[in-house]
Amino acid sequence: MSRIGRLPIPVPDGVEVIISGPKVHVNGPKGKLERVFHPDIRIELTDGQLLVSRPTDQRHHRALHGLTRALLNNMVVGVSQGFERVLEIVGVGYRAVVEGESLRLSLGFSHAVVVDPPEDIKFEIEPRRKLITIRGIDKEIVGQVAADIRKLRPPEPYKGKGVRYLGEYVRRKAGKAGKAE
Repeated sequence: MSRIGRLPIPVPDGVEVIISGPKVHVNGPKGKLERVFHPDIRIELTDGQLLVSRPTDQRHHRALHGLTRALLNNMVVGVSQGFERVLEIVGVGYRAVVEGESLRLSLGFSHAVVVDPPEDIKFEIEPRRKLITIRGIDKEIVGQVAADIRKLRPPEPYKGKGVRYLGEYVRRKAGKAGKAE
């Protein structure tokens, strides 16, 4: 039995879950999410908890069991608490500014890069520490937007300049050695 898949998902107050076959709608104070799951996996709402079960112990059912439970849990947590990723900008002259809904990044290119957020994504900036906070209700979209921004200027190993996740360790390399005479 899947250790992750068999854990019940508590549904907090203010969160409404509607199950219609393989489609699940989750409404909460932060917004609403819906997703279609594999039809073989059964999802039940009993006593304020979501339970996920699988029909057989075949390999693909075992894989779908834990996946479905994790995705459902992310939906419930997203509409009740939300998710955030924090990026750090390291480098002289590198900066970020929020203009309306968009994020304008100066990352050492000849032009500024403008990132338009997908639906339900918000950007916040802490200019003194050069931090970008990405907030949203869908964990998958928040992570993808953070990865796309980091990909614009990933941290390089010689000086450590670039965009990195907060707390990310960047392995540094020694530069060229000077002439030995």
